[in-house]
Amino acid sequence: MAHSYELRDIATQVRRDIIRMVSMAGSGHPGGSMSSTDFLTYLFFREMKQDPATWRRDGRGQDVFILSAGHTAPVYYSILSRAGYFPASELGTLRKFGSVLQGHPSIRKGLPGVFQTSGSLGQGLSAAAGFALAKKLDGAPEYTFVMCGDGESEEGQIWEAGMFAAHHGLDHLIAMTDWNRQQIDGGVDEVGGIGDLEAKWKAFGWNVIVAPAHDFEAVGKAFAAAKKNVGKPTMILFESEMGHGVDFMAGTHKWHGKAPSAEQCAEALAQLGETPLGDF
Repeated sequence: MAHSYELRDIATQVRRDIIRMVSMAGSGHPGGSMSSTDFLTYLFFREMKQDPATWRRDGRGQDVFILSAGHTAPVYYSILSRAGYFPASELGTLRKFGSVLQGHPSIRKGLPGVFQTSGSLGQGLSAAAGFALAKKLDGAPEYTFVMCGDGESEEGQIWEAGMFAAHHGLDHLIAMTDWNRQQIDGGVDEVGGIGDLEAKWKAFGWNVIVAPAHDFEAVGKAFAAAKKNVGKPTMILFESEMGHGVDFMAGTHKWHGKAPSAEQCAEALAQLGETPLGDF
């Protein structure tokens, strides 16, 4: 979907939204939300075939996106609102009792733009493979996108879904890993030791692309290359920085699931700077 704002402005505003949402809620997951902001901004505002006016929960006639790493809901909610799925004013209700913006994405209350409840780590890739297979069986041309975490990739279901997708030749399935190398308890290699993700996905029969997560030109080239691939699903390993955009959050697992204080929120917003979109 085309948009008049520059990608950098949108991404900066999304990061501002994330910081303010999590601070206001007093809980949430800012680190991974901020590391994945740039490539998800590109996906929604330059790459995906999607339109809030014609959105359908069954995914027919449109590209589908599923957030497998559901704890990064703040970035998802901000992007959906900024893309026009619901008013940005609702972002202030994150994690409040009765809000449609629950701590993890849910279809229970009918939030527009959300195809699949997620947050139980490892399940989103299976759901995305199901959408992609359905589209293939229907002869539909659209793509299914899914974002996984590198810590999440310690879950066995990720690899079961990986085998399934490769077996069925789901070349219109484009998965992304937010490869920030951090998870809630520390560095990914220290906690689970998942090793060389590029080699593992190739061994599972996937087309694999490694790209920098915070360079819009490189992100665009990665998506373009993924769409040229035939016969295999694609995994784009986006090399990212946890907490990217705010110096005291960057590169550490300590902001995986921690809300900034009012003072820290103000400092983060000052570093990010204002945008033409404006805060909610």
